Amino acid sequence: MSEDKSTIQLDEIDEHILQLLNKNGRISFTDLSKEVRLSRVAVQARISTLMENGVIERFTAVINPEKMGLKVSAFFNVEVEPKYLQEVADILAKEPSVSSLYHMTGPSKLHMHGLFKDNREMEEFLEERLYPLPGIMSVDCQILIKRYKSRIGMKL
Repeated sequence: MSEDKSTIQLDEIDEHILQLLNKNGRISFTDLSKEVRLSRVAVQARISTLMENGVIERFTAVINPEKMGLKVSAFFNVEVEPKYLQEVADILAKEPSVSSLYHMTGPSKLHMHGLFKDNREMEEFLEERLYPLPGIMSVDCQILIKRYKSRIGMKL
């Protein structure tokens, strides 16, 4: 593995390890080593290097929000005055209901996903947490009706 500024060059073994981890993040080092035909120690070293280089950011569980009582999934486009963009992003990033937050192209647009128990909880979030923030110019909300695909990670 060699580094070219911000892009990491991966060999076939690294890519294979990432594909296997992407399918099953709980796969053991022993099973990984069998799949890629390296020793367990070599696989551990490669994963450590991938983590140190930021290729693997973290290991996590994918939790079904509906099973946790979070029945409302909503996407928001939030337009913010440019001078308040970072402040608003920092505040929203700490909100437990906000599951993802991105700065998008366009004049000071934040794209946000939120999960809520019900419409009432979402309404309270909007009225008490989002609308009072400084510099909020507009909020567009779309509620998810049906999820066809949700990919965690990326295509490898």
